[in-house]
Amino acid sequence: MRIASLLASATEMVCALGLEDQLVAISHECDYPPEVMDRPRVSRPRFDPAGMTSGAIDAAVRQAMDRH
Repeated sequence: MRIASLLASATEMVCALGLEDQLVAISHECDYPPEVMDRPRVSRPRFDPAGMTSGAIDAAVRQAMDRH
């Protein structure tokens, strides 16, 4: 089986079940466990929310959604 995890919590669950050797890709948000950090990243953020207010984040998300 080959597993691509798109959620950090799902990555942790896969590893907790002892299936980290089946994990072939992870999301940009995955940072645990350290054993899977070498896997390819299959997602990326559309903007950097650092320093943004919640209103600015909401506006950025809406703008990104309007483009698709």
